[in-house]
Amino acid sequence: MNSIEQIRQEVIRHLPHHGEIRRLFHGRGQCFPGLEDVIIDAYSPLLMIYLFQPREQEWLFRLVQQLQQCCDVPFEAVVVQRRYLPQTPIELFAASVPPPIEAVEAGLRYQLRLTRTQNIGFFPDMAVGRQLVRQRCAGKKILNLFAYSCSFSVAALAGGAKQVVNLDMSRSALELGRINHQLNKLDLRSVSFLAMELFRSQSKLRKLGPFDMVICDPPASQGKSFNAQHHWPKLLQRLPQWLAPGGELLLCVNGPHLPDNFMAELISVYLPDARELGRYSPGDDFPEKDPRCATTIHHLQLP
Repeated sequence: MNSIEQIRQEVIRHLPHHGEIRRLFHGRGQCFPGLEDVIIDAYSPLLMIYLFQPREQEWLFRLVQQLQQCCDVPFEAVVVQRRYLPQTPIELFAASVPPPIEAVEAGLRYQLRLTRTQNIGFFPDMAVGRQLVRQRCAGKKILNLFAYSCSFSVAALAGGAKQVVNLDMSRSALELGRINHQLNKLDLRSVSFLAMELFRSQSKLRKLGPFDMVICDPPASQGKSFNAQHHWPKLLQRLPQWLAPGGELLLCVNGPHLPDNFMAELISVYLPDARELGRYSPGDDFPEKDPRCATTIHHLQLP
């Protein structure tokens, strides 16, 4: 079976429903030999192809043709992001992009930014986390750390949260987060956006707290601002001072380079009294040859 036929068969198993976002092909999980460099997401009417290694244009043309044929509703535009190049440039590969493009998940909308930045504003592999937050946050006060475009905040308010505080270093990401709340007609009086560096914001967060739930979804690595092995221990030591008694934690770990049981061992050292309520991975749309490499959400409750 050639590579394009292999992708086509996998895509047919993961076709999107009702225009919602879906991961169609997840080569990065190492389950498809020779295709470890390919990821494909559906953001109807946009098809997004991520390449982590160079591919011939002819191969791309044939891939796009096959994808258009196997989808019930043809995509209006196809965009290729070359993640192996500096600034990860985005190339319009077919048709034109009808603005604005939005990710739709569980009936909620999130605006995308197709620019030269590496991330377009939404992470599909966090769907299980957003669902969990939406289910458990009614009437609660939420702190959303490393908020980025605030998708957890949107899910929390849609689930009836009383208040959400979003913190991120990037003002532009938080501005996109504000737009996402407006797209979903959520009350901005119940949400705040703090463009601050986390480890310099401790006193501010203590004044705003205590919180019933704290969400931590840091990048795997962000220069000097966040390095998993150095900064996760510091963060876990500080979390209890921001939580109300019986408060919950969602700790999202994305780092296939990290040691086995990295977070479980840190929790046993720094949060020994925490009770594990659940541990979640992204699901069948994100197959992983080594499950330890998958993004993992640790759901905890403190005494």
